[in-house]
Amino acid sequence: MSANLYLPAMKRVTGFFALWVTLTGADPTDLVAGAVASWATTWVSLHLLPPGTSRVRVSALARLGLRFVRQSVVAGVDVARRALDPRLPLTPGFVSFPVGLRPGPARHMFTTLMSLLPGTVPIGPAGTRGLLIHCLDVEQPVAAQLAEEEALFVQIIGGVSGNA
Repeated sequence: MSANLYLPAMKRVTGFFALWVTLTGADPTDLVAGAVASWATTWVSLHLLPPGTSRVRVSALARLGLRFVRQSVVAGVDVARRALDPRLPLTPGFVSFPVGLRPGPARHMFTTLMSLLPGTVPIGPAGTRGLLIHCLDVEQPVAAQLAEEEALFVQIIGGVSGNA
């Protein structure tokens, strides 16, 4: 292993091993398997996603996490209310969202994040720069909310959107 990969490899193997212990517990009989799996995962991750110049912004990640939890609760309650109360309007449909992230891993991560929010599911491309989003209520400001999520996501990954 070259010297410039040593620190990223150590960070990744430590993170993967911590995840292993968190998911499986600290049973001594599983630790050897966890160490082997962590090293194998690190080797694969270094080849698929080599260390670069981008750094995750921890403060922005914490803001997104808090926002995500809050929005998930609010949206989940709203979805449940709309599903259970026939008097509440429900106008499902599709919204085109002009995503600013270029195609690639960052856009894939963002669409995965979008799919976790209640009431929105990314369906596929819409034109050359957009994503087609299925939502439970097209009357809501879905595109504006997703634009806020994207701006915060861009802060986390330390990148710029393709529209910038």
